[in-house]
Amino acid sequence: MRSVLTILLAFAAGVLLMLWLPRRPSVPAVSAHAVSATTGTLAPTNSAPADSASTDSDTTSGDDWPSAGPSPEQVLYSQPRMVREALAKLTPRVAGKPNLYLVTFAGDGGEDVFRNEAEYASQLFAGRFGATAHTVVLENNPDSLATHPLASWSNLEDTLDGLGKVMQPDQDILMLYVTSHGDQDHNLLVDIDPLPLDQIGATDLRGILAKHPFKWKVVVINACYSGGFVPPLHGPGTLVLTAARTDRSSFGCGSDSDITYFGRAWLVDALNQTPDFVAAFKQASGEIKQWEQRDKLTASEPQIDIGPGITEQLALWRKGFTAGPAVAFKAAAPAPASTAAATR
Repeated sequence: MRSVLTILLAFAAGVLLMLWLPRRPSVPAVSAHAVSATTGTLAPTNSAPADSASTDSDTTSGDDWPSAGPSPEQVLYSQPRMVREALAKLTPRVAGKPNLYLVTFAGDGGEDVFRNEAEYASQLFAGRFGATAHTVVLENNPDSLATHPLASWSNLEDTLDGLGKVMQPDQDILMLYVTSHGDQDHNLLVDIDPLPLDQIGATDLRGILAKHPFKWKVVVINACYSGGFVPPLHGPGTLVLTAARTDRSSFGCGSDSDITYFGRAWLVDALNQTPDFVAAFKQASGEIKQWEQRDKLTASEPQIDIGPGITEQLALWRKGFTAGPAVAFKAAAPAPASTAAATR
């Protein structure tokens, strides 16, 4: 009996002790967010320390605008004058023969490879194909802001307007050599930061050319997915060459490259052997295929489209000159400081 009473008294004492002692708050579960000590707002517990730099702040985009060169506004302001000056420097047209007028268009200002091709093509045609070849260079590059007009939609239109006044549209041949990046929707990259330049797509280029009365045209598009330009540009009197088929990349661009695969194969290697654009294309296509197999790359498959009449007109043009010696390729040199600092 005493043992039972002892047990009951001990139990009662324990209950009273529990009621008398203050209860400790339960330990809260760790929240997925912590409260900021300074703002009182919720902040992730795994957020970076306040003094850590974000990835975005460590990266830069666009081209390096030359510190000693003209300002972006000055460059834009000077474009109409620069186009007029480039057209004024054209060599005189040779009467009684078909003449060829080459416009090179280097769209991307972030890589020298496109500038190299645009300037080399101009040198090649002027040096090898005689007095009946005339050239204008449009290019986007920080080193040539004061020496060549920009490669832009507006400048291309203005250049074609100017050529329309000096060419014989029924005889002469317009040639456009475009080199840049291209996307799967068949748009060309036209860019030099921070200038706001319009991009040019396949149907855009067709519209630009359709505004001008050029009967004979050669259009070369050296860009990825450039085969998508063939259907819009197909037509009588037009030869279209592209560096890749509609769903394939082309190769050889990049900051470590001086010239693209297509540029080296067609311009440097083939056209230094023959002035026949179609024969040069066949030679270049075979050479590119070998390089791509060697480098284990998916074949770019350059494309060609020959409209009625253009082959005969190009043959007539070739009869008007004797091809000169080969023109060695050399990457474009940086602009001298005196020209880089030119303004209005």
